[in-house]
Amino acid sequence: MNSEPRPYELNPRYPATGTVVTGWNEAVATLPDQPIVLALDGPAALDWNEAARGIAAALRARSTEVGVLDVRERWSPAAVERLCTPHDEADAFFLPLAEFEMADLFEGPLTVERPTNGVLLVFGPGAALCSPDLTWWADLPKRYAESAVASGTLPVGVNLGHPDVPGELRRLFYSDWPVADRHRDALAPRIDRWIDVQDPHSPASLAGPEVRSTLAELARQPVRTRPYFNSTAWGGRWAAEKLGFEPDNGNTALGYELIAPEAGVLIGQGAGAQVELPFQLLCVLHPERFLGADVHRRYGTSFPIRFDYLDTVGGGSLSLHCHPQEQYMRKHFGWPYTQHETYYVTASEPDSQVLLGLRQNADVDLMRKEVEASATHGTPLRVDDHVQTFPADPGQLFMIPAGTPHASGAGNLVLEISATPYLYSLRFYDWLRRASGVPRPLSHQHAFANLDTTRRGTEVAKDLVQQPRVLREGAGWREEVLGALPEMFYVVHRFVLDGTGPAHDDTEGRFHILNVAAGDGVVVETADGHRHDLAFAETLTVPAAVGGYRLHPVGARPVQVVKSLVAPS
Repeated sequence: MNSEPRPYELNPRYPATGTVVTGWNEAVATLPDQPIVLALDGPAALDWNEAARGIAAALRARSTEVGVLDVRERWSPAAVERLCTPHDEADAFFLPLAEFEMADLFEGPLTVERPTNGVLLVFGPGAALCSPDLTWWADLPKRYAESAVASGTLPVGVNLGHPDVPGELRRLFYSDWPVADRHRDALAPRIDRWIDVQDPHSPASLAGPEVRSTLAELARQPVRTRPYFNSTAWGGRWAAEKLGFEPDNGNTALGYELIAPEAGVLIGQGAGAQVELPFQLLCVLHPERFLGADVHRRYGTSFPIRFDYLDTVGGGSLSLHCHPQEQYMRKHFGWPYTQHETYYVTASEPDSQVLLGLRQNADVDLMRKEVEASATHGTPLRVDDHVQTFPADPGQLFMIPAGTPHASGAGNLVLEISATPYLYSLRFYDWLRRASGVPRPLSHQHAFANLDTTRRGTEVAKDLVQQPRVLREGAGWREEVLGALPEMFYVVHRFVLDGTGPAHDDTEGRFHILNVAAGDGVVVETADGHRHDLAFAETLTVPAAVGGYRLHPVGARPVQVVKSLVAPS
């Protein structure tokens, strides 16, 4: 089965079990011709007034009487101040994950007077708490809110509880998103219509039962999420030149292949009629089928592994940083598991490097003094005095357990295969880069509180720069272990296919993630007949329920497929 290679697909799409319609008139046409309370719920970071106007206009166009209630006017000012407003002593970089529920923003139960005629439209975050007749969920993928806050294009109304003040990323990441996600997940089994408002004037929508039946189908077959790239000060251009991305801000630094809290799956008939559903709903609605029973038991409905790209080809080095150790992560930030990482080098320029681990003779007290002097006075840090460097050879995996100082140097395309937490980079040094004309603030106090000073020198190379070892093999293929550590809950493997035959695998009750790291691609064929092609640089989730599957190489060249899974407990 040597299919023709194809280019990287920017918008992978799957058919829905029903029909995606576009426009408010089409959505409103599905409403019953009787008095109802219609709740339009969703995240804070969308234009609620525009959505309400669109629905109201569509209702009036069909001669339906309509009243509107903005639930944001019912939020308790005291609750907003207590729950949604960081206080002066709050950490300047991070906040603990918010634990409150959407209902806590109201002084008591959200009650409304039922209409005797027409439709009462109750809208805004928390609207579904009013015991409506029908619940619609209006959604905007999280990348829009993050981009709007960073660029200032949506200056007010982004943050939960603060519809009239400028947005802030810290609240968005650590407060708004966790609360809105829990609220959405609780509603998911009974949402009556899903509305994608990426085009606010012609939203795409799909009936709730058809959303759930589509997700039920996807939970038992391989699935890709919609990828995208963010730009940063250090970003490169590899993904723009090789994959066809058109970055908004000049580079393709951060490639979101599969970061579950932000990932979406495109569903519909085509680009003009599609909705983007949160990948997380597959875990919420079908946890054992999608994750596997053991993974579900250990991680709940959290999808625990992420795949993303760091593109510094033609860019600069990442900051020198580490990630929180597990107890620190639990105590200070509220995540039940921590941000272990690995770097897999997909491509690199000559002489590029990865910084990893302390030197044998590193003086941590001196390093701290130099970091503080750099932060205060702008003096360069002598990074090589403290941290080791390794050649960034394509195909090499670097293990990065929490607490390990590390950075990808300039000239690399690194595939991060990591634990899902992704917002906790504790920075020691950022090469004196400036943000908005001033030195970029660094969370070095957090970084030193988590620095692992025990693994140094030759132990770094032995433990963290492992060499491939063959796990199993067959005619024309082998599976290698690239990296495994007792303190890390997941492992990284690689299939090497020489083009003569398929490799065989089985999920054995836990999801797999695959990425084509070299060659033209593969066709993934499941035991029950599903086939999914996967081109170079693309990432695919194979749900636990798939069981047996085969990898058929595409093209005449050898193919390498990186695989990760949660290690058995």
